[in-house]
Parts: sequence; C-alpha cells; structure tokens
Amino acid sequence: MTVTLSGFADEISPDPREQLATLAAESITHLELRSAWSVNVADFTAAQLAAFRALLDDAGVRVSAIGSPIGKIPVGAPLGPELDRMRRVAATARELGTPIVRVFSFFIPSGEAPGRYRAEVIDRMAALAAIAAGEGLVLAHENEKEIFGDTPSRCADLIASVNSPALRATFDAANFVQCGVRPFTDGYGLLRPHLVYLQVKDALAATGEVTPAGEGDGQVRETLAALRDSGFAGFMSLEPHLASAGRFGGFSGPEAFSRAVRALRSLLSELGIPWH
Repeated sequence: MTVTLSGFADEISPDPREQLATLAAESITHLELRSAWSVNVADFTAAQLAAFRALLDDAGVRVSAIGSPIGKIPVGAPLGPELDRMRRVAATARELGTPIVRVFSFFIPSGEAPGRYRAEVIDRMAALAAIAAGEGLVLAHENEKEIFGDTPSRCADLIASVNSPALRATFDAANFVQCGVRPFTDGYGLLRPHLVYLQVKDALAATGEVTPAGEGDGQVRETLAALRDSGFAGFMSLEPHLASAGRFGGFSGPEAFSRAVRALRSLLSELGIPWH
C-alpha cells in the first residue's frame, strides 16, 4: 500500500500561489480545495475556477477532493438551494478532475436529540447522493461536531441507510475527540467498510485543542496501522487547524502547516507506510 498526501491548502494562505509554493516545498502533489482568494469553492465564478485550474496546471498539482460545505446548514433549512449548490460543486469537481466531494449531514438544533431528525437527514443525504451518482462522483461524509453524523454509529447508520455507492465516509480523528469519542476504539471498525478518504488532524480530549497527528488523543497511530494492515491506498488529507478553527474552516499558516506535514510523515515512517 502507498498512500497519497494531500491537504487543505487554504490553511496555508488565501493566496493560491502561496498555497502551491508551500506544497511544492513539502513535495506534496495534491490539494483538497476548500477556498482560494478567501472565496469558498462553492462560490467560485467561472473565471476564478479557470484561473485556479491554470495555476494548478502550471504547478503540476492535482485535486484530491473538493472540500465542500455541502450539508453544513441547519437540517430545517430549505433543501432546494443546497441541491443547486451540490450541482455547482459537482461541476467544479468534474472540471478539476476529482471524483470525491466532502459533505456533511446537517446541523441539528442545539439541545435536541439527533434521532428526531434521522429520517429527514437520510432523505436529504439520499437526494445529494443521487446528484453525485448521476455525475459519477462519491460524497465523502465527514464526521463533524453538531451535525447528525457526529458519532461513529450515526455516521455508519446514515451511510448504510442511504445505501448508495455515491455516499461513503471520510474519517476525522480530531472531530471525534471533540465529540467525546475514542476514534479508533469506537469508530474505526464501524466506518472502515465505508472509508474512502482520511482527514488528518488530532486533538486533546481534555480541552478539544487541535494538534498535529500523533500529539493528541485521536488514536491516529492506531488508525494508521489498521489502515496499513487493511491495504488502504487512498488520500490522507492534512487539515491542521493549528492557528484557528471555526465552524466553517480553519487556518494554520505555512510554518504550522509544514509542522503538521512533518508529524504525519513521522508516523507514516514509524509504521512503515510508504507515501507520495
């Protein structure tokens, strides 16, 4: 198995030229596109998309996934505009040559039981997956705080219930830690059958503070070893959040991003996992 390193390059800088320079310095040949010029990928104009693609082509960098915000809206919000946004993101994914689009499963009202919204979330995710299937894409659902799919059991239930090859899982250890979950112990076995992608960040259980991989309580070492033993050969996408983290993204800066790269590479070397 050989894994491919990628990352949320907007954690380096809003300027895509600076993003690509840091990736080149780290010999990383892929990025996960969430934003550039402080514009979210879902809001790119045709001109911005063309300009970004030209920069990628010049740098020899490819897109591992679209780090979209799809599904990061309240579960009670109108679905039509989100389906339209899904179609725009799908077109962007095709233009940039990636089949993977990260998505979320809707914010649940504070203090309410997620189970009350299970049927509604399944219906909404099925509608998103139908669009993706029609475009030959795969939606990689990310476990995120305060959405329906914030715990391993709800993530697995959601994917099994939608029952579409166009809805799979990505796995974020830090997010699980911040939800009181032991990522490997409680989550890996449930989600490995659905896993197509890996977001890489870690966190401290006591405070929720995000750390480089292996420096928190996210059981990243155990997860990587199990992925190695299962033959996983997909993308590992760095999302360091080392300078700031918010509901719709995070930032690290070039130096902290590089620190996160070094931490992940150290773990991969220790575990005998080849990467490129």
